[in-house]
Amino acid sequence: MTTFPVNMNVQPEVASFFDPATNTISYVVKDPNSNSCAIVDSVMDIDYAAGKISYENADAIISYVKEKGLKVEWLIETHVHADHLSAAPYIQEKLGGKIGIGENIITVQETFGKVFNEGTEFQRDGSQFDALFKDGDVYEIGGLRAFAIYTPGHTPACMTHVVGNAAFVGDTLFMPDGGSARADFPGGDAGTLYDSIQKVLALPDEMRLFMCHDYGPNGRNIEWETTVGDEKKHNIHVGEGKTREEFIKFRTERDAQLDMPKLIIPSLQVNMRAGDIPTDKDGRPMLKVPLNLL
Repeated sequence: MTTFPVNMNVQPEVASFFDPATNTISYVVKDPNSNSCAIVDSVMDIDYAAGKISYENADAIISYVKEKGLKVEWLIETHVHADHLSAAPYIQEKLGGKIGIGENIITVQETFGKVFNEGTEFQRDGSQFDALFKDGDVYEIGGLRAFAIYTPGHTPACMTHVVGNAAFVGDTLFMPDGGSARADFPGGDAGTLYDSIQKVLALPDEMRLFMCHDYGPNGRNIEWETTVGDEKKHNIHVGEGKTREEFIKFRTERDAQLDMPKLIIPSLQVNMRAGDIPTDKDGRPMLKVPLNLL
């Protein structure tokens, strides 16, 4: 079993940016002892019906980074999102930093390269990204050590990133009253997701957990920060000792009732390219809509 270099005495500064159109939370994570930072799960805006891309969310992050005088070292994607488009290349062009994702992006690229009939020109080796993280990989944000935990189940490439006493869980977990994310996308698996959640819950109870999404269940205000201890006690899907078998049964039945995310078609095409927009043979930005394949 992989052991991880947890340091609960280090508390990074975390700034949050909520996108109401996709219920996504992006983060700027700063080393408390330098001006270095990482950006986690950025959002590029899309008006899908109009075929228009814009950057209001990314520009808000860029303005914050410039205002605080920060240096971006990493642009982290916790996974290949199916519900929003990444703004990582746009931010990288403005601020620098390396774009990183889990090494099993290769599996996602292989699967959806076929779905979208991408052809041989689309590289399925993860080379669109600057770094491919393996389970237990350690990297630095200034003098701040961070590490990646492989937490598949929602997708094959999901990683949880732990920075001091803060963990960015992507879609592996939601807030306690939100439970967990779906596990029915290609390469997803409910049992694997349960096992990954247990990895997160094995971190210290005081570990701060930051969600990638929140939907305000039962009309409550949007929230995105909790702790391992709170999840263990109160998570409606896995808390209070719920078994793997109970989780698989619930998650499988629940997923069968869910519609596909509204932005899954553009999101997958863009995000498996590290946020770059695909083009047609004449170099024009263009998305495909495969029929009856997803």
